[in-house]
Amino acid sequence: MLLLFICSTSLAWAQNAKILVFSKTAGYHHGSIEPGIAALIKLGAENKFDVDTTTDYKKFTKDNLKQYATIVFMSPTGRNVFKDSVNKEALKDYIHNGGGFLGVHSATDFEYDWAWYGKLVGGYFLGHPNPKNVQTGTLNVVDQKHIATKHLPEKWVRADEYYSFKPGSNPADLKILIKLDESTINYEGGRNASLKMGDNHPIAWYHDFEGGRAFYTAIGHTNETFSDPMALDHLRGALQYTMGKKYKGKK
Repeated sequence: MLLLFICSTSLAWAQNAKILVFSKTAGYHHGSIEPGIAALIKLGAENKFDVDTTTDYKKFTKDNLKQYATIVFMSPTGRNVFKDSVNKEALKDYIHNGGGFLGVHSATDFEYDWAWYGKLVGGYFLGHPNPKNVQTGTLNVVDQKHIATKHLPEKWVRADEYYSFKPGSNPADLKILIKLDESTINYEGGRNASLKMGDNHPIAWYHDFEGGRAFYTAIGHTNETFSDPMALDHLRGALQYTMGKKYKGKK
């Protein structure tokens, strides 16, 4: 009897933490979603966490979300995707009880009419350069002490689709980790000039939010993001932050 109890306890202790990846697209569908999910599954195998995936907002119930150390929004798009208040309240309850949230790329191009979500993710998408949407630019890593950026160079040169955010949609409590050097991006033509945010053009940030932990990174438009070792370390560090003590992988 005692041996059975010890074995059961050891099994429970050894059980991996789990994350839920949500990737519903009611608007533009990024082709990088599938490579992004595959990359998270690989990171999980390497860092002792399991990955569940869904495009169904009805999976967001209080009982179901309790099992997850973090919820990842992998480039969802669209308005009014969460059609039922009970599912919105489940996400709120999850965060209020110490849950973690990681938004990737177009997680800011999502649920514009749900003000609470906008505060959680930390901003709303305004636009990106067009027609040359993917450009090689320089990212200034302004905080190299955080676990999601400590491995990055101070100047990180990479190709991506660099978002600008709606004025006033970035809460004051955000802790900015990475900014875009706009001088390295071509904003000429059309309405592109209106996308300039100046010296404070955030690309990645985090904040403790209503009892939980939220992180957002704007990188992730390209498939190549999810095979780039530095980008993967950035995501792993973001997960380490949002999962908190439940993260048992590489430090």
